[in-house]
Amino acid sequence: MQKLAFMDGSTNSTLQIYNRQIGLKFQLYNSLFTALPFHRVEKTGVLLSIFLLHCEEGYNKKLSPTEIINTFINQYTPYNTEQELIDLMFRFVQYAERQVVLFDALEDAAYRDINDMTGVGTLKHLQSEILHTQTQPQLAEKLKDFSVRLVLTAHPTQFYSSEVLGIINDLSKALANDNTAQVNSYLQQLGKTSFYKNEKPTPYDEAVNLIWFLENVFYQAAGHILTYLKSEFPNEVSDKNSIIRLGFWPGGDRDGNPFVKAKTTLKVSEALRGSIIKSYYRDVRKLKRRLTFKGVVSPLGALEEKLYNNLFLPGHKIDITQDEILSTLHDIRKTIIERHNSLFLNLIENLIRKVELFGLFFTTLDIRQDSSVHAELIETIAEQTNLLPDNYKELSDQEKISALLNIKDKVDAEQFENELFKDTIETIRAIKTIQKCNGEQGSNRYIISHTTKAVDVMEVYGLFLLSGWKRDKITVDIVPLFESIEDLRNAPDVMRTLYENKEYRSHLKLRNNTQTIMLGFSDGTKDGGYLMANWSIYKAKEELSKLSKEYDIEVVFFDGRGGPTARGGGRTHQFYASMGRNISNKEIQLTIQGQTISSNFGTIDAAQYNMEQLIHAGISNAIISTRDTTLTDSEENLLQTLSNVSYEAYNTLKTHPYFLEYLNYASPLRYYAEANIGSRPSKRKAGKLNLNDLRAVPYVGSWSQLKQNLPGYYGVGVALEAMDKAGKWEDVEQLYKRSLFFKTLLDNCEMAMTKCFFPLTAFLADHPNYGELWKVIYEEFERTRHYILRLTGCGELMEGKPVNLQSIQMRQRIELPLLTIQQYGLTKIREMEEQDVQADNKKSYEKLVMRCSFGIINAERNSA
Repeated sequence: MQKLAFMDGSTNSTLQIYNRQIGLKFQLYNSLFTALPFHRVEKTGVLLSIFLLHCEEGYNKKLSPTEIINTFINQYTPYNTEQELIDLMFRFVQYAERQVVLFDALEDAAYRDINDMTGVGTLKHLQSEILHTQTQPQLAEKLKDFSVRLVLTAHPTQFYSSEVLGIINDLSKALANDNTAQVNSYLQQLGKTSFYKNEKPTPYDEAVNLIWFLENVFYQAAGHILTYLKSEFPNEVSDKNSIIRLGFWPGGDRDGNPFVKAKTTLKVSEALRGSIIKSYYRDVRKLKRRLTFKGVVSPLGALEEKLYNNLFLPGHKIDITQDEILSTLHDIRKTIIERHNSLFLNLIENLIRKVELFGLFFTTLDIRQDSSVHAELIETIAEQTNLLPDNYKELSDQEKISALLNIKDKVDAEQFENELFKDTIETIRAIKTIQKCNGEQGSNRYIISHTTKAVDVMEVYGLFLLSGWKRDKITVDIVPLFESIEDLRNAPDVMRTLYENKEYRSHLKLRNNTQTIMLGFSDGTKDGGYLMANWSIYKAKEELSKLSKEYDIEVVFFDGRGGPTARGGGRTHQFYASMGRNISNKEIQLTIQGQTISSNFGTIDAAQYNMEQLIHAGISNAIISTRDTTLTDSEENLLQTLSNVSYEAYNTLKTHPYFLEYLNYASPLRYYAEANIGSRPSKRKAGKLNLNDLRAVPYVGSWSQLKQNLPGYYGVGVALEAMDKAGKWEDVEQLYKRSLFFKTLLDNCEMAMTKCFFPLTAFLADHPNYGELWKVIYEEFERTRHYILRLTGCGELMEGKPVNLQSIQMRQRIELPLLTIQQYGLTKIREMEEQDVQADNKKSYEKLVMRCSFGIINAERNSA
C-alpha cells in the first residue's frame, strides 16, 4: 500500500468511511461467492486468492506473466493438460468479473457516505454562496440561457449489458440496506447471468441499453435538481430555459458506422418518445395514490388514459403534446394550492419540471457524419444531375460555396446506387419527421466530423436544401467538429469565413445567433499527445470566443471529453471551473460514454452530484469566483512552450516505424472489433492498420489494458525536464500554483499514471524489435512521475486524494489476475502464429483474451 500524504480530519474521516463501507464489506461479501453456481466454484475461489498473491510476488521477482502462470500451475494445481489450464483461467475470469460487479455495487451503495451531497460544488453550496455574495440578480441573468448538456454516446467502453446493469442497481440498494439475504440472491443471479455478448449489438441495441440510464437515472436526478433550483430560486430560474439538457448519439452517430441507417434513427426517436411517455405514465399513476382530491382525480385520470393510449394504442401515437400535459398539470397545481392547502404540491411540481425538461423527445438525438461522405455525395450529385455545376469537384472552395447557395431544387435519393449516399439524404429528411413527432428538440443538431474548411459546413447546408428543407426553415444547428491539432489551429479561419457569408449568417439568425462548435479530445490526443491536445483546445476556445464576439455571435463549445483521462476526462467539473473569463461559458456541453456513464452517472445519487458539480462550475466561474483563472501572456507562452516540447516528443514516438506494430503486438488491440462490445468497426476504413483510421477508443483502451496509459502522460515529463534544464522551473511551479487549468491537466495525468503497472510488460524490454520502444515509454513514465511529484511535493502519486487512490488500488488488485491471464493468452497466440502452428487451442486463447478485456475495462470504472 502506498504511503498516504498528510490529510485533514475530513479527508481522514472519509477514508475511514470508505474502508469500512467498501473495503471491509468487499471482504465480507466476497466470501458469499463460494455459494455461487459455478463449476467447481469453491476451489476456484480459493485458488484465485492464492493466484493473486502469486502474481504480486511474481512481479516483485520480475517474472513474466507466462512464468507466473506456469509456476502457479506447478505449485498449486494437479493439472497436467493445457485444456485443464485453460478451463481454470476461464473460471478465474468468470469469478473476477463478478468481483468487479460487487465492488461497483458497493461504491454505488456508499456514494452518499463518501461524497458530501451538500458540500462544495453542490447546489446547496451554490445557494449559500449566492446569499452570502448577494448575487441573485447576476444569477437570474446567468440562468436566462445557461445550461449543462450531457450527451450520451455509443462509444463501446462499457461492457455491462442492461441485465447486468439492473442487477448492479438492485445489488447496490440491498448493500445500502445491509440486506445479506438479498445480496446473496443477487450474487447468485449474477452467477447465472451471462456477461459475454455472443453477437455484436446493433445500433438500436446500444440505444436501448442507454435508454435504461435515461429512465432509471437521469429522469429522476434531473427532476430533483430542477425542483430544488425552482424552489430555492423561484425568481431567478426561468421557465423558458432548461438548465439541464440531454443529448443522444446511438442511432444518430453514423461517423464510420455503416450499420446506422435513417430507419435506425427514426426507430430510436420512437423509442425515446415511448420511453419518456412511459416515465410520465408511471409518475401519474404514483400521483393518483396521493392526489385523491376533488377536482384533481378526474383530470389526472384523463391524463393517465391519454398517456396509456399513446403507449399502447397505435392510432394515438402523436395525439398528445407537451403543452397539453403541462396545461393539465398546471391546472391541477392551481387546484391543489387554492382548494387543498398545497398538500403534496412538491410531487406535482416535480413532474412539471420533468415535462418542461424532457418534453416528448426525452433527449435530443444528434446526427453525426464524416465530412468526406458529404463531399463525395455532393460531387456525385454534381456529376449525375443538373442541380450543381458538373465541374464542381474542380472548383475552388469559394466557388463551391457559391454553387451550393444557388441550389433551387431537391434531389431524388432513389436515383443513387450507393446506399450510403441514399441514406444520407434520407437521414436529413428523417430529421423533419422526428421534429414533427417529438418536437424540434427531438433532433436539431447535425455534427460534421473532421471539419477542416468552411466548405465542409456549407456542403451540409447544401444537402439540407437538396433534401427539401426551405432556407428560412432549417431548424437545425450545423455543428463543425475540429479534432486534429492542425484543424484546431485552423478553426478560427474556418469560422471567420462562415460568419462573413451572408446566407450562413441568415441561418444563424434563425438559430438565435448562436453557433455550436464541437472540439474533440479523442483524435486530438491520438494526433498530438496529451498536453498539446488539451492546450490546442484551450487556445481554440480562446480565439473562437474572441472571433465570435467580434461578429456578435454567441458561441457554444461542445467538448468531446468522454471516458478515460487520456481522452480528456478526469475531474470534469474542475476542468470547466478552470476556464478563463476570455472563454465563452454560455453553456457546458460534453459527451459522456462507456464506463463514465456508469461510474459518474450510474445511480441517481451519482448523477445528481456530478450534474450539480457541473452546474456549480459554470455558474460560480461566471458570477461568484474571486479567483481569476484567465492566463497571463507569460503563462500562455510557458504553456505553449511546454506543449511544443511535449508534441515533438510524442510525434517522434508515434512516427517510430514499430510504434503501431508494438501496440498491436503487445495489447488486445486487434480483438476490439471481435469483442462484440459495440456496433461499429474499430477502424474508420478497411485495409491496413494505420493511426489515422484507428478509432480513439481501441487506441486508448489498448494502452490502458497494457497498463501503460501512454496517451495520458507521454511528453509531459520531457516538457517539464526541458523547462528545468532551461532554468524555468520556478515559472512552472508558479504556473502550477496559480493556474487551475494547468493543475487540472497534471491531476488527470497523475491519475492516468497511477493506473500504470509496467512490471506486467517488463518482459518486452528484451524483445529484439519492441524492447527499445518499451524502454522509451517506461523512461518517460518515470520522468513524468519524478517531475509531477516534485511539483506536488508528495512522495507518491495521488497522495493528496487518498479515497480515489484507495479505490484505484483495490480495483487494481481485482484486475491483476485478469491482466496476467490476458498477457499469457496473447503470448500463447503469438507463439502459435510465429511458429505457424494451427493449434486447436488458439481460438480458446483468443476468447480468453477478449473475456479478460471485459473485467479489466469494467474495473477501470473510475477512470473519469
